Amino acid sequence: MRGVEGRTVPTNRDLDRRGLLKVAGGSLAALGLTAAGCGGGSGSSDGPVTLRYAWWGGEPRAIAIKKTIALFEKKNPKIKIKPEFTDYEAFWEKFQTQASGGNPPDVFQNSVAFLRKYDKRGVLMDLKSQADAGNLSLKNFRDGVLTSGQVDGGKQVGIPVGANTMSLVVDLKVFKKAGVDPKFGWTWDEYWKALQKIHDTQKIAGDTGYFGVMYMYDLVLRQNGKAFFTGTGLGFTEADLTQWWEDGYRRVKSGLVADPNKIDQVKPASGLSKGIAASEFTWDNFSVRYEGEGDSDYGLVPIPTTDGQQTGQYLSSLMLSAFSGTEHPEEAARFIDFMVHDPEVGTIMGYDRGILATTEQFEAYRPTDATNKAVAAYETEVSRAGVLGKMTPQPSGTDVVEAAFLRIGGEVAHGKTKPAAAAQQFFGEAKAAFAG
Repeated sequence: MRGVEGRTVPTNRDLDRRGLLKVAGGSLAALGLTAAGCGGGSGSSDGPVTLRYAWWGGEPRAIAIKKTIALFEKKNPKIKIKPEFTDYEAFWEKFQTQASGGNPPDVFQNSVAFLRKYDKRGVLMDLKSQADAGNLSLKNFRDGVLTSGQVDGGKQVGIPVGANTMSLVVDLKVFKKAGVDPKFGWTWDEYWKALQKIHDTQKIAGDTGYFGVMYMYDLVLRQNGKAFFTGTGLGFTEADLTQWWEDGYRRVKSGLVADPNKIDQVKPASGLSKGIAASEFTWDNFSVRYEGEGDSDYGLVPIPTTDGQQTGQYLSSLMLSAFSGTEHPEEAARFIDFMVHDPEVGTIMGYDRGILATTEQFEAYRPTDATNKAVAAYETEVSRAGVLGKMTPQPSGTDVVEAAFLRIGGEVAHGKTKPAAAAQQFFGEAKAAFAG
């Protein structure tokens, strides 16, 4: 899943390895499109309907998805699925061209960062109409994750297939040697003191570098009654961001946060798995990467808080969307319904795209490896703690804004740009992205 830019997403090979993690506590007209003839489907009244289904990811994901397609076609012999897959960057480059030309896939994998962008352009079908017609169920989604696929006016333009939440991954051996025991409700002051203790006793940085991660800053803002996005723009000020980056750079200079040059030297590996730092903020299902890269023990621990209670967390997700101009809206909805609710699909996909989003699939799949058991246990514990809130709507241009935040935050970390100038530059680029 795309989410935390700059933190390398684990390869699908990593997803298959045995883990060592332990739990430690718009309109169509505007595009020049018309509804008729825009879909990629084919078939006649006598033959099967064909739907194009596109996604990004590696070969293991493609193998698993093709198994689910075969299962769907077996149970729905009058619907054929034509698969299309590539990596993340190539997917969105191709999709941009397809959408502009009026020929995107009938069904495709989507991300919350792109919902408003393509809804604004009239590309996405409001699937609530198909739910009202009985072709798609909007029931049994875990912890309110269904709302992540909604845009203004309650339109349901994405259906979650998997969910994840932000976490803090730590080197358990280092934390134990330093005498640090994270628990739910620990504060940021306690976290910084813990990193100082690790730095002083274990002679490594406490964190790999957090302040260019958009979703990490979003949690801190949410803990303080704000949010990164308002739905139409940014939910914080230049002064807020200047302070955030000033604090971050100060911690780099003090050694609490790793030297960004050292982090760059080990990429695409993580500075956590390479022993440069003792902790890293990332999406929980990305955590499978560390055991494949490093030789220590790694665990998921709670997000620090401002008030000792609310972490600002929510469930984000990968999702499935349908083209508004598809010639086969009913079949597209039935296919999506099958992919998100069928228990056997859940057992085939596992946690490849995050913890399974519906209760039918979540209950059907029981991970046997330690890594995925730990991720499931972490999300279960977070849910029980009652800290999960609703995700703030992300406006059109979010993908560009996220990339700018990472890039400019990196310049601050390297000392190339002063925090105040960086904040001003970021707000300028964000304004342009929202207007695009």
